[in-house]
Amino acid sequence: METIIKEAKEVLNIEAEGILALTERINDDFVKMVELIFNTSGRLIIGGIGKSGIVGRKIVATLNSTGTRSLFLHPVEAMHGDLGMVCKDDIFLALSNSGETDELNILLPSIRNIGCNIIAFTGNTKSTLAGLSDIVIDVGVAKEACPLGLAPTSSTTALLAMGDALAVVLINKKHFKSSDFKKIHPGGMLGQRLSKKVSDFMMTGTHIPKITEEASIFSAVNEINRPELGVVFITDENDLVIGIITDGDIRRAVTQGERFFQLRISDLMTKDPITVSPETPAYDALNIMELHQITVLPVTDNKNKVLGILHLHDILGKGDFKFNGS
Repeated sequence: METIIKEAKEVLNIEAEGILALTERINDDFVKMVELIFNTSGRLIIGGIGKSGIVGRKIVATLNSTGTRSLFLHPVEAMHGDLGMVCKDDIFLALSNSGETDELNILLPSIRNIGCNIIAFTGNTKSTLAGLSDIVIDVGVAKEACPLGLAPTSSTTALLAMGDALAVVLINKKHFKSSDFKKIHPGGMLGQRLSKKVSDFMMTGTHIPKITEEASIFSAVNEINRPELGVVFITDENDLVIGIITDGDIRRAVTQGERFFQLRISDLMTKDPITVSPETPAYDALNIMELHQITVLPVTDNKNKVLGILHLHDILGKGDFKFNGS
């Protein structure tokens, strides 16, 4: 037991030292970053891969809830169409400890061509990422808390802490008040909905868009269009969910030209999609959707038989709940 306690304390000490070291690096570049974000008429778009991407989503959530419009952009999805969400007035914040994440760096010239300023949070100020950025914020740590030095631990903690520092400084600069916070956190209304279970919101019966793997691509498109939920579930002969196709999958496939007409359901579907049970709390379902950047979930039993479909709008109330508080 003493060994466990000692090791846990050591991890916390290493991570605490990593965060404290960041205070020495808060300089004019940090000020320039804050001023740039504060004065933009666009949004702060954050991108990262792996653990950095997960941290990026959290930073986006904090910024949005405190008055700074933000959006997470997955670098790989960006190269396959999601780049269309980026405007010239936006600012792009790239997250990478090494600064040599290929999937992220290859995106930056396209971001630059749109006209965006680029900010980097990186532990390597001499990296490719740093060289491609207008402002570089050093979030490097002396060492990871992981004894193997492999799993991102101290580095992701430092990344998250710098994101919090940015968010809090912007709160003060924007004079964001508790009354503003309440407008975008209508806890009573949303809280009541999130206290329920998936079974209270899911659609069943003919509302479930589904086809078999043997069906044609055209059948998939028609079934996606029928309930207008943006997806179709692929089921086997026992009505077990084996895959899912989204309208985004169809759009990307169409770009293949004539080959589109030779594609099969198995070529397009995402196998073994994430599912929830009817007893899953709505709060947990909402977190799953946010984590994986999806809006629809299959509802299944413990054998994976499809029972219903859950859409983000059903949790939030299809217009009853608005993020702007109006």
